[in-house]
Amino acid sequence: MLIKVCGMREPDNIRRVAEAGADWMGFIFYARSPRFAGNLSPDEISKERAVRRPPVRVGVFVDATPEYMMEMGNKYALGYLQLHGNESPDTCYALQKRGYAIIKAFSIADEEDLKLTADYEGRADYFLFDTKCNGYGGSGKQFDWSVLTAYKGQTPFLLSGGINPDSVEAIRNFHHPKLAGLDLNSGFETAPGMKDAEKLKTFIDKIKK
Repeated sequence: MLIKVCGMREPDNIRRVAEAGADWMGFIFYARSPRFAGNLSPDEISKERAVRRPPVRVGVFVDATPEYMMEMGNKYALGYLQLHGNESPDTCYALQKRGYAIIKAFSIADEEDLKLTADYEGRADYFLFDTKCNGYGGSGKQFDWSVLTAYKGQTPFLLSGGINPDSVEAIRNFHHPKLAGLDLNSGFETAPGMKDAEKLKTFIDKIKK
């Protein structure tokens, strides 16, 4: 089970979350987000390199130009580009052809929303299913995971939206053949962009068992 911790912004907190065992670490390059990471230097983001197995870096974008995404990808050595807006399948595919691994996010409220994934099969390495809300992510609320039984696609997905330290049992009871990992953010924060590393470590240890 992959664990992605998203919305990282503070260098020392980046190091501590890396030490807590995150597999992937998300940095948001959307200027309207309170967790915007675009002002960090590459050296500040590199605090996670202090651990033996540093997390893979994921850049999160909302309707950004391919040129901007590639620029940030090169500047910060991003392992994945996560597209969290209304990016087309063609945009995803063009970035894949340039050598970038893609995570495409979808806002989910009911089974109808899952139909949008069909056009992105083969155009993304992972999907991310988040709670539908006004704006882009960060609702802190969980959607009804049972609707995902209707997802019959071949692309593995990350589960996001409202996951917190009390979600362990619900995650253990959720089963889907394409579930690849979890995306954690506000449910583990003490302030926007600041994660509680101890709570994360406890959660990750329980999930990984």
